[in-house]
Amino acid sequence: MHRYRSHNCGELRAADVDTDVRLSGWLHNRRDLGGILFIDLRDHYGLVQLVARPGTPANEALSSLTKETVVRIDGKVSARGADNVNPDLPTGEIEIEVSEVEVLGTAEQIPFTINADDGVNEEKRLEYRFLDLRRERMHRNIMLRTAVISAIRHKMVALGFNEMATPILSATSPEGARDFLVPSRLHAGKFYALPQAPQQFKQLLMIAGFDRYFQIAPCFRDEDARADRSPGEFYQLDIEMSFVEQEDVFQPVEQLMTELFTEFGKGRTVTSPFPRIPFREAMLKYGSDKPDLRAELELVDVSDVFAGSGFKAFADKHVRALAVPDTADQPRKFFDQLGDFAVQQGAKGLAWVRVGDDNALTGPIAKFLTEDDIKSLVVALDLKPGHAVFFGAGEFHEVSKIMGAVRVEAAKRAGHFVDGEFRFCWIVDFPMFEKDEETGKIEFSHNPFSMPQGGLEALETQDPLDILAWQYDIVCNGTELSSGAIRNHEPEVMYKAFGIAGYDKETVEAEFGGMLRAFKFGAPPHGGIAPGVDRIVMLLADEPNIRETIAFPLNGNAQDLLMGAPTEVEEARLKELHLSIRKPQVK
Repeated sequence: MHRYRSHNCGELRAADVDTDVRLSGWLHNRRDLGGILFIDLRDHYGLVQLVARPGTPANEALSSLTKETVVRIDGKVSARGADNVNPDLPTGEIEIEVSEVEVLGTAEQIPFTINADDGVNEEKRLEYRFLDLRRERMHRNIMLRTAVISAIRHKMVALGFNEMATPILSATSPEGARDFLVPSRLHAGKFYALPQAPQQFKQLLMIAGFDRYFQIAPCFRDEDARADRSPGEFYQLDIEMSFVEQEDVFQPVEQLMTELFTEFGKGRTVTSPFPRIPFREAMLKYGSDKPDLRAELELVDVSDVFAGSGFKAFADKHVRALAVPDTADQPRKFFDQLGDFAVQQGAKGLAWVRVGDDNALTGPIAKFLTEDDIKSLVVALDLKPGHAVFFGAGEFHEVSKIMGAVRVEAAKRAGHFVDGEFRFCWIVDFPMFEKDEETGKIEFSHNPFSMPQGGLEALETQDPLDILAWQYDIVCNGTELSSGAIRNHEPEVMYKAFGIAGYDKETVEAEFGGMLRAFKFGAPPHGGIAPGVDRIVMLLADEPNIRETIAFPLNGNAQDLLMGAPTEVEEARLKELHLSIRKPQVK
């Protein structure tokens, strides 16, 4: 028999009764019922129940061991009594009568329970991450991640893509976040940068003629944590394609996501095809460029209704309305709670009215609305008896943010939200440029390397703020999975686009000389996208925080509490790297 096991803890069934077995694993739980010990033994594959009878050496050995001790046991498989069968456990029809025990790894008193969620804080969980990963939920999440990445690789190859690796040590990149810098020992005073994304390299692979590339790419950005963003490092499915237009990129990505979320979605459906929603339409209808389409309500711009109105709270402001069917008879508490939610989002309050019979409006602001206002609202919002209408007024972006959140919350509270589905969409037609509100300067609004719609002619003849880019995002259930674009592969277009944003030709050549040089030697039209693997798994696992799907994440302060990173470096190593430390002064 094998030194440690003849079977794993998850595979024994009723057909194995009377078989002599050897198992190894962790002592997951222990129960003493009248001197008879029942032990749950756990390994990677599952749980199995052990039985140690009173007066046996096995009972004596197992009764004194701490939970999470690693043991090897010998025993015989026996059938559980009908009343003791556990239908929720794959091994629930059998148990192991233990005859011999060997301790393989002793365990100190554990700092939190493994077999239940005891509400331990995240800092403690990350400090003892190796224990946290023993929990069923965390183990399941990490194995889901493994399976998803494996499936992605197989599906991408089947779609005709080739997996290629790109450098980790490279030059700094204008990706929009801070680089992690690596000092050079051989080149004093110079630094490598860890890649924020393989953007330039994957474009160079297209210029080199490889046509369809993908990579499960590690990316590094020195940015703050969020629930859907891990600080430090993350992984993305990096994709690039040659001789493509926007729809050519959408097709394989849409097929991949539909198959992936169907396979691992635990019965949740995937709506397909994915709608294409222009950026400006998304901001107007949903208040966000990453709309949650499970909320089956839309915002409507009613600013024109109140232009020049005597109602000063709305007059000459941007006003967005949300009509919610079948809610007029809700108690006042419903409206007050939604108003409190709006305040939490930054609003001063939430105006509302009810629509009664004959489209008569009642509510706090009804008395301020003229007959013409009411008629216009009825038409604009297609109001019917039973509707409630909520209003937000102010500056466009502020109203969008607040009312976008109210739209989703109102849908959930009023029964207009669809659970159990993955609703994807493409957000398209992003503006190429925007104006900085403080300086008035024209700058890139998204990715500076995107091709403007209309090419060089658009850059030379249109108002920069009217130019759209071949840029797109893929969104699922309110979470942005990725941005992508058809790339600008023409040097003259690149010079012109950067010129509009205030970069002279010399600066462009100094910052992006490698790419420009490549473009001048025959660059194909190309485009791509890079969906976040961590976010994909987060959605599939139905986890609210991305760190729950990463084996060893940094905490919210970008610290590794398990390994103690970041650490100080001894003076000799700093000298070797030509570095000195200048710490901020403590005030």
